[in-house]
Amino acid sequence: MFPGSNCDQDLVEGLSHSGFEKVIKLWHKQSDLEDCDVVFLPGGFSYGDYLRSGAIARFSPIMKEVSHFTSKGGYVVGICNGFQILTEAGLLPGTLLRNKDRLFICDHTNLVATNNDTAITKFLSKDKIYKIPIAHGEGRYFAKTSELDLLNANNQIIFRYVDESGNASESANPNGSLENIAGVCNKERNVFGMMPHPERVVDARLGNSDGKHILSSIRTFLG
Repeated sequence: MFPGSNCDQDLVEGLSHSGFEKVIKLWHKQSDLEDCDVVFLPGGFSYGDYLRSGAIARFSPIMKEVSHFTSKGGYVVGICNGFQILTEAGLLPGTLLRNKDRLFICDHTNLVATNNDTAITKFLSKDKIYKIPIAHGEGRYFAKTSELDLLNANNQIIFRYVDESGNASESANPNGSLENIAGVCNKERNVFGMMPHPERVVDARLGNSDGKHILSSIRTFLG
């Protein structure tokens, strides 16, 4: 977690509800990942989102360890602000820009998993629509045409915003992301980023546990 993270405890609870036996919090000044099997970067407003979201957090000491961890094949998941940090650090392609209407959006969205070739989507149904909340002001995914072509060619787009019928329509796109992109992975398929918050919907008592499917997929994949 970073100064300004505010979804860290939500994520701890969400992971605990999704099969992770031990979840520990790491502080941004640490230089030791404490033998974690997978690292999650939570949502929030790291460093107050000064300059732009994630631009300062990428220089935190722990990000050197995260980068080294990924270079050895370690799994890393960034959610919302965590996604922004991973793009700023160059661990994921593209960037997250201000929402098309330049407004902060807090709402529920519909997602589909576009492939089953990654740890975070391996055990998801491509036929199911997952209802996952968003809360961001800079969630509009953008990439250069050449980057976008590679993302599609390498099957690196992992989630798209869709309507209730499963169509990636313009009306279902909450922030103006290119091609309704809600989440991507790196070419090596061990770094993942998504703007929606699966950790907020993991318990049926909240009326929705769709997020549990996403978080438990990577847990099941790790064995």
